Amino acid sequence: MAGDAHLNELGEILKTRRAELTPRAVGLPDTGGRRVPGLRREEVALLAAISTDYYTRLEQGRIQPSSSVLAALAHVLRLSDHQRDHLFELGGRQRARQRRPAAQKAHPQLRRLLDDLTLSPGMVIGRRMDILAWNPLAVALFTDFAKVPEGRRNCVRILFTDPSMRTLYADWRAVARDCVSHLRREAAKYPEDPQLISLVGELSVEDREFGQWWGGRRAPSSKAGVKRFRHPLVGELVLDWDTLVCGGDPDQELVVWTAEPGTPSYDGLRALASRTTGRPDGLTSGQPG
Repeated sequence: MAGDAHLNELGEILKTRRAELTPRAVGLPDTGGRRVPGLRREEVALLAAISTDYYTRLEQGRIQPSSSVLAALAHVLRLSDHQRDHLFELGGRQRARQRRPAAQKAHPQLRRLLDDLTLSPGMVIGRRMDILAWNPLAVALFTDFAKVPEGRRNCVRILFTDPSMRTLYADWRAVARDCVSHLRREAAKYPEDPQLISLVGELSVEDREFGQWWGGRRAPSSKAGVKRFRHPLVGELVLDWDTLVCGGDPDQELVVWTAEPGTPSYDGLRALASRTTGRPDGLTSGQPG
């Protein structure tokens, strides 16, 4: 446990830096009417995806933050590398020295598997739940991923920001909470990933439920299960989904949705495939454009 003096100094650094930043500097709207300059406590807490009460106790030097919270605060407050190191030192945490991961592309083995899927929607998911590749039936089921800018092509972002997802999933809240749990697992692996921290901050600002679930009780994420859809073209679909982790890159997974032959959902997928290509057995995989 870090000493009280260190935690008090950490709290003073947070307060000082918070007072130096404007809402515009961190991507927030500036509504004016501020009695004192700088960011409000609740704004910093929101961007770091923690509760205002938790952040307040940090500024008061009453609690020792985790490494992931320190990383998020350092990013939100735009600290330099030296300032970030000092923050971790005061918090009594060892800063993980991670090399910046290279940009991901769908692994060739997963692409070949995706190419072979003709009656099952599939996509390749990478770090931060970024969408790396997909097949036409995934487009027909979800959305046209090629029209989403590459930097925003992310499962969680689309789920929370595309209004059509809330009607497509019969139980959107359960799906969304599971995605938040999965993203939290990613954050545990890469606590200082700036893109992941930005994603969490962005969604915390844009969606109140995301912020509540991110900062709430942790729940395990699923690797398989059943999803129910209300598709605008083929009606209700009940699909099993499963994930295959890539042996050549454990940070990539192939996610596939299937239906049992002879069921209405299987017929629905065939109809969707037929609408997509004019033939239910000739799909080819899509890729970022």
